[in-house]
Amino acid sequence: MRDAPGSTRTRRPSHPLRGRVAVVTGAARGVGEALSRSLSETGMRVALLGRERETLEEVAASLPGPALCIESDITDPATLAEAARRVEAGLGPASVVVANAGIAVSGSFAGTAPELWQRVIDVNLIGSADTARAFLPQLTATRGYFLQIASTAAFGSAPMMSAYCASKAGVESFALALRGEVEPDGVQVGIAYLHWTRTDMLGGIDEDPVLQSLRRNQPRVARRVHTAGQVAEWLTRGIEHRAPNIYAPPWLRLCQPLRPLFPAVVARTARRELRRHPRGTMTSSGALGAGGRADWDSYQATRPSPGHGTRQGR
Repeated sequence: MRDAPGSTRTRRPSHPLRGRVAVVTGAARGVGEALSRSLSETGMRVALLGRERETLEEVAASLPGPALCIESDITDPATLAEAARRVEAGLGPASVVVANAGIAVSGSFAGTAPELWQRVIDVNLIGSADTARAFLPQLTATRGYFLQIASTAAFGSAPMMSAYCASKAGVESFALALRGEVEPDGVQVGIAYLHWTRTDMLGGIDEDPVLQSLRRNQPRVARRVHTAGQVAEWLTRGIEHRAPNIYAPPWLRLCQPLRPLFPAVVARTARRELRRHPRGTMTSSGALGAGGRADWDSYQATRPSPGHGTRQGR
């Protein structure tokens, strides 16, 4: 209904993200799915990238606004380049790109298969950098915003999570370096620090001995597990303001000055916890969560098989 002439009714301002294009990697599940929905609700057109085609299509169909889903392996630069072309052709140049895709494995370094350990680094760190490379021309044209999803794992490395912690420390450093390079072009780079979030990656948080130990030794306030929807709200608010740092939950910003203390605290706690578990009981059980297993299964199905050439995925 239109306002009558002379009406003093206040018009609701249009959301600053409305009509713009967002790209979210790892959008099939968890934070990626929730963030895609939250951004769509602001009026953005959203491109969802991920490994699980059917799940991506279901998420895209449930969004309130225009969406495009692209099955993509972010560790394959050629696939990402094609995804970037499809996004620009189908929705327009991206104004927001969120490097969210990530996998994890828990267990000792020696007890984790080398290829699985390497895959975590490839997806979380190299995949994030390749995502930035593929979409940077569009972000430069739109003077856009690149958001790197990091973690409190970048604050202090935890034993039994070496690949994940190394990758998250790496993406933080990468994003800080990229920020200085692209700021003169009008592109802003943000880093999001996520704490315990209820996703399928942490679906077994109460059964996994590594995750149990990590939570048990944190202060009470730090043990709370937040929903993906709540985290998506915090991220959306930060994206709206092109924030250099986003903390989920917000109180994490208070931890930044304390970061030099964390390695010693973690090391002391680790020594105590490792004495409680017999050697060999905390070996890797594989990639965590359905999304991680889907990536690992797809990777194994398409990697070269010695003596048999390249196997084709199903």
